[in-house]
Parts: sequence; structure tokens; C-alpha cells
Amino acid sequence: MTDQLVQVTDLRIARPQFDVRDITFTIPRGTVVGLVGPNGAGKTTIIRALLGLLPSSSGRIAVLGEAPGARAALARIGVVLDLPTAAADWRVRSIGRRLSPFYPQWNHDAFGALLARLGVPRDQRVGELSRGQGVKLSLAAALAQRPELLILDEPSSGLDPASRREINDVIREFMIDPQHSTLLSTHITADLEGLADDLFVLVGGRIAHRGPLPDAKEEFAMARGSGAAPDGVLGAEQTGDRWSALIRTSDSAGFGPEVVIDEATIDDIIIHLSAHEEAAA
Repeated sequence: MTDQLVQVTDLRIARPQFDVRDITFTIPRGTVVGLVGPNGAGKTTIIRALLGLLPSSSGRIAVLGEAPGARAALARIGVVLDLPTAAADWRVRSIGRRLSPFYPQWNHDAFGALLARLGVPRDQRVGELSRGQGVKLSLAAALAQRPELLILDEPSSGLDPASRREINDVIREFMIDPQHSTLLSTHITADLEGLADDLFVLVGGRIAHRGPLPDAKEEFAMARGSGAAPDGVLGAEQTGDRWSALIRTSDSAGFGPEVVIDEATIDDIIIHLSAHEEAAA
């Protein structure tokens, strides 16, 4: 049994608009990894490559010790994408019967309990569900497979705060088992607070930052001052005679008292690293 559920080394994926390149990371057992970045950064591209839905140009991917898309691995992965889990004309109550033959570990009781807990109506057809109900259905089906690895691509997009909290609570319960891991791609960075162990910031098809989430918030800070932004700051924004930028916390002492330095949020890190990488490109 490998301690690394996902191993990616020097991955490159050629896309019509841009390349995902120089991607190297691991996801150890027992960790939640938050994958964040602006639209078009390559987050969904990487997820599709992990699932064997998109070929890579070079590099190596191993998921649960198998090549991407291997049947032995897919049976141990729960996936929530932006597409419905089932055909639009299927009734929710029939999904367990239809999907369970493909998943040896399928747990009918767990599926039914999650549908009830998350308020997914069993008599409706999939195509009649709201966006939130569809995501909850996908999550219930993913967990009914009793996976070791849970992969979620923007599960909270467009959901109300109560639904987002329900989904995050279910993920936390899944992670009680130290053998499990989760890869969570999201634009709603508040969902990562208290949930993610590691943070990967993807910008322009490359990883601009990776590491433990608490370390990211300690490594970076926001600086604001008047006049022109000084050299060495990251992704400076100029508004009239005021500037704001991301800085390394270790550089804080180099700024005078006229510069205000505050804690950086995850959104600050994404926005300003993105601007910095685009300016350097």
C-alpha cells in the first residue's frame, strides 16, 4: 500500500490555448489538498489527466499506484465534477442499482443515508434537480463507492452557504479515516479554511506556490503605500497615488513605517501571484 495516493512528476499537457507544464506534486494519505487559481489556470485539465480523461504530452502520473484511468484505480476514486453523475432521465432512487455493479465496494445504505441527509429527492429525475441537489447527488454517489481518494472540481460553485457547509462537513467526516485523501479544486477559498492541509496555487498552467496552507499565510503578506510601488513586490496594483501588492513576509523589515503591512488572504495570494506571473510572462 503506497503512502502517496497521487504522484505527478514533470507533467506537461499541451492544450489549444496554453500548456500545463512543469507540474510536480504528491498527495499523501490523510491529507486534503486545495487546488486554486484563476479561471483557465489549468485546474480542471490536471484533474482530467489524473482520471485518464486527457492524455499528457510528457511526464509521469500515478494514482493509487496505477496509471491514469486504470480500472483498478478508478474503482477506488470518488469523483465530483461539474457534470451530472447520471443520465438526466434517471430517477434518483434508481442510481444505486444502476451504478453499483461498476463499484465492488458500493454501500447502498450509505448512499441512501447521504441522500436523506443532504435533502436530495429520491423520486425526481436527475435532470429536474437544482444545481445544489445535483452536486449533493454526485457527492453521495462518490462516497457510496467507499473510495480512498476523493476528487472534487468546484463542488461549491453557485451553492448557498448552508449547502457549502453541508458539503464541507461531509468531506471532513470522510477525512476522519487516515487512509483517505481529498483533492479539492475551488474558487471559494473560504471553504479551504480549516479543511485543507496543503495549498497549490496554479497560474498560467504552472504551480506558482505549493506547501502547507498555514505556511502560505505566514510566507506572504499584503503591503500598501503611497507613490509608486517599490521593486521586489509581487503583482502590484496601482490606484491613483496608492499601491498594494503581495510581499514575502521575510521582506517586511525592508519597508518603512509609511507602508502598511497586513495579513494576506488566500484570495490575495492568488490574485497577486497571478498578476506577477502574467507580468513576467
